[in-house]
Amino acid sequence: MERAQQETAADGADSPATRSEEAPIDLELLVHGVGGATPQEMLDDPCTVRITGDDRAAVFRRAVDVDAEARPEEYRDRPVAEAYVWSNLTSGNSARALWLLLLPFMVVNLAHWMRPATSGHRRTVRLYGLLVRLVGLTLTVLLVAAACEVALDLVAWQCAGVSACAERHSWLGFLSPAVSGDGWWSPPGRRLALAAAVPAALTWLLWYLSRRTWSAYESQPPLTHRPERDEQTGPTALGRPGFWYGRRLVARLRAAHTAAGLLTVTAAVVSPAARFDRGAGGSGLLDTLGWLLLAALCATTATVLWVVCRRGRSESRLDQELDEHLVRRLPLGTLVLLLLALVYAGWSRPGWQSAGRLSGDTTFGGVVLAQGLLVIVIGVVAQVLYRSGPRDPGPSAATDSGARRRVAMRGFGGPAVALLACGLGGVLSGGVAQRVADWMDGTGSSIDGPPVLLTWQASVIPPLLVALLALVGWLAWRTLRLSRAECAAVDTDYPKEPADPARTRSIARTRAMATLTDRAPLLIALVCGTTLLLGAGALVGAMNTRQTPVRAARHAFTVVQGGAEVAQALGSWLVGLGFVLFVALGRRAYKDASARRTVGILWDVGTFWPRAAHPFAPPCYAERAVPDLTWRMATWTRGTGGRLVISGHSQGSVLAAAAAWQLTPSVRGRVALLTYGSPLERLYGRWFPAYFGPAELGSLHREVACWRNLYRLTDPIGGPVRLPGDCSPLVDREPLKDPLAYGRTPQHPLPAPILGHSDYQADPAFAEERERLLARLRPDVPGQRPGPAA
Repeated sequence: MERAQQETAADGADSPATRSEEAPIDLELLVHGVGGATPQEMLDDPCTVRITGDDRAAVFRRAVDVDAEARPEEYRDRPVAEAYVWSNLTSGNSARALWLLLLPFMVVNLAHWMRPATSGHRRTVRLYGLLVRLVGLTLTVLLVAAACEVALDLVAWQCAGVSACAERHSWLGFLSPAVSGDGWWSPPGRRLALAAAVPAALTWLLWYLSRRTWSAYESQPPLTHRPERDEQTGPTALGRPGFWYGRRLVARLRAAHTAAGLLTVTAAVVSPAARFDRGAGGSGLLDTLGWLLLAALCATTATVLWVVCRRGRSESRLDQELDEHLVRRLPLGTLVLLLLALVYAGWSRPGWQSAGRLSGDTTFGGVVLAQGLLVIVIGVVAQVLYRSGPRDPGPSAATDSGARRRVAMRGFGGPAVALLACGLGGVLSGGVAQRVADWMDGTGSSIDGPPVLLTWQASVIPPLLVALLALVGWLAWRTLRLSRAECAAVDTDYPKEPADPARTRSIARTRAMATLTDRAPLLIALVCGTTLLLGAGALVGAMNTRQTPVRAARHAFTVVQGGAEVAQALGSWLVGLGFVLFVALGRRAYKDASARRTVGILWDVGTFWPRAAHPFAPPCYAERAVPDLTWRMATWTRGTGGRLVISGHSQGSVLAAAAAWQLTPSVRGRVALLTYGSPLERLYGRWFPAYFGPAELGSLHREVACWRNLYRLTDPIGGPVRLPGDCSPLVDREPLKDPLAYGRTPQHPLPAPILGHSDYQADPAFAEERERLLARLRPDVPGQRPGPAA
């Protein structure tokens, strides 16, 4: 049962000065990381009570601490612990298993936030965002085009038009001219019109999921306040009033992408009918109607492009507008156009028969070419931003240069991730088409199958896997060498312990494995570079030969023929297997809560950022979590005048930092930050330098009352914050020992486990640092910082 506390509003009249006669209490606000945790685990108590919140995210206390504000004298020696639980935002009900379909959209949305840090160049920054939004639009077209390929081409056009295939699948009998005896649904246009319901339903499903999550996430207003004297916007955009409120942009993009999906279905239905009407046996009236529909299709497409290009994010202010006319009329207009196209295609056309494939090669080839060109231009723009980034000509120039070198892939992280999103979209679309073609055409000879380009794309997967396996082997060799080198460091860390070679190797191996996270840029660079080269080769081969790799190589050398056969067969099998495993994972996640929790871990990392490039991406949980934390910290500090430590583990430390940036300077100066297992610099600082770079993290260190960071060398996720200059020792504690004991001791009679990324609170250093932070806070003089001697 929810227990609401009587607190004042963030800008209310009750201030710490009015309650100086009462002894303020201390509060520790715990925020868990990826994978989630229960309030009982976080508070180490089986009896917990929800203080505020709902079933998605809430703040809990121990039952004995619910009325702690009324008994401050009992909490002089310890803080009141609260747990903010947000795991249901990403891994709650079974419907979230459908988010697996949105994986390419989530990845391209990450590319938007990976732009390099720069000073000025506002137009170049806007151009970068625009290009990523266009890549996101091509992914929507690609997904709907894949559905059109399956439903319209493979099923309605090819299989239903061949008697052998239709007889093998009895449920298609009413669509087959031979089986149904030229029934009403047997003409090709009516078959296409009926099959168009599948991609149209997919577009509606994407719109529904985006609309439903939009009302639950983006529509949560953040904390607003009156500007304070001398208040200025910090170096990071995460502190701007409208950063965590993307309601208007997501609504505009949702309308544009929904219209783009419906336009793709319209083009797939109209094009074959218009092509027949332009031929010798076509009708002049229908030909004219076809040209009118194509003209309307082009005009609406231009409108969609204008909507996507016209407006980006509004972060400097809280944008409450919604563009209701655009949001409603654009999808409805394209839906009306689709209905007219269905009527046009279903009109009787004597002599029209389905043969061969539809124009899938042209469609997929155009989408792939557009994606490749966009990614190349994004790379050029990213390098312009990277080379024009902020440089310090003063004494800290060397430190600034070192921080720039730690940026993932030297500024190419965003373009590489955008290319990875395109590759994922291509694999999913090709996997669906290949699997359905294999299922429909059991003999392998009755229908032509999927477009040639999809077969070429599947054929390049084996060479890509070979390159990936070679890199994995090299990383394994490097890790083995590093593990051997770490054995000496382990012996140094435990100097008075009796030697145990097996124990030493285990600790050294864990430390070496933890360093693999820092080699992720190399892995992604190889995958993306190989994908770009092989994808370009597949596009050129498919467009030049118009044949599958096996047929294109039939006149080549025997070795080339054998390689083409192996690549095509193995690639087709791998794509089909990957699609089956993907569906099986989604089905398991739908039924099994533990599997859904595993999928939720991926979303914990990938959906921290708002939906700025693709409206169909999984929703940004931070647009709910950050306002929650901001409201809680602001209302509690103003209402009680007490000291507050926000303790964030793993991804929770990122949420804690984002929430601290959203506080007013006066409240931020009363808050201490304790992070442990934090990826703030190791992951976010390297991959998102424009938002978590050295300048941004340094600003956070200066503006909060105090900050300490704990990490272990065995942790594959967390690491030091690495602030420049003399700030780093003030924030980063030396690496914690892991395990706590090398061998058996009176305190640890059984072997101590290697904790890695988990259970930081079990280390005595956690309580020690928390007490130091509380001691450094000064409730009477908010924001006072200790001198160098402290």
